[in-house]
Amino acid sequence: MSAEQRLAELGHMLPPPPKPIGNYVPYRRAGNLLFLSGVGPRHRDGSITTGKVGLDLSIQQGYDAALLCGLNLLVNIRAAAGSLDNVDTVLKVLGMVNAPPDFVDHPQVIDGCTDLFVAVFGENGRPARSAVGMGSLPRRIAVEVEAVVLLKD
Repeated sequence: MSAEQRLAELGHMLPPPPKPIGNYVPYRRAGNLLFLSGVGPRHRDGSITTGKVGLDLSIQQGYDAALLCGLNLLVNIRAAAGSLDNVDTVLKVLGMVNAPPDFVDHPQVIDGCTDLFVAVFGENGRPARSAVGMGSLPRRIAVEVEAVVLLKD
């Protein structure tokens, strides 16, 4: 089953492409490497999930926010590659969690994004990953995720 078919089977509706907030591009391609700018947890209606995970939001709500980040990254991957079926491997993910200083469950939150990638791309969606806490994120978003993807020849 292709990545596009798996995404459809999961029942996730991709949001419209996110618009950059500032002076940057959503992605940059270098040969078969695709570098994706960080995206936040933007819903299909344009609203965003805000707050600190572990204070304003539960770990599950943070996980759901990270899943939204993953969906927004998939939109940008599709825009850059033409189809999710053109992805060879998700190489690296950096997940940033807006959290209080004593929060320790960053990996469980960022699993929302990487679980989605594994569900869509199989084992090739399991990236090297960093999951870190931040004192704040733009617009008070709960989570931001960026990625590096290898595209097929």
